[in-house]
Amino acid sequence: MDDFLTRRMVREDIDDVYAIEEASFKTPWTRQAFEQEIVSNTLAIYFVIETQGEVVGYGGMWMVVDELHITNVAIKPAFRGKGYSKHLMHALIAYGQNNRFSHMTLEVREHNQVAISLYEKLGFIIAGKRPKYYFDTGEDAFVMWKEL
Repeated sequence: MDDFLTRRMVREDIDDVYAIEEASFKTPWTRQAFEQEIVSNTLAIYFVIETQGEVVGYGGMWMVVDELHITNVAIKPAFRGKGYSKHLMHALIAYGQNNRFSHMTLEVREHNQVAISLYEKLGFIIAGKRPKYYFDTGEDAFVMWKEL
């Protein structure tokens, strides 16, 4: 893995993040949704990971009382499998720990074994299931939690 930098997302990152979103999900968020998250949503925290000046991934979460809810995490297809998502998740976890949040939670497609395996290695546990959570496929989601 090349040198990388993980930092807070800024408005200038939205085009790069949106391109990664479109390449990663069947029903991507809109560019306007990311604009709203960065500009208007005071409860949203987003990070990007870049290498050689190129944004190759992002992750976002919402602050909900004393918990952080991870909304989305994605890595540019050409950079997957190289450890970027692990480093990005470490940045999200560190933010939660440094700011004294008690837990983190996320939903993940029940058949996304690559993501589930990563989350489990980072200390998340499956705490429940949301039936038919993903409206694009009707797939169930596992709810995963981590104590900070």
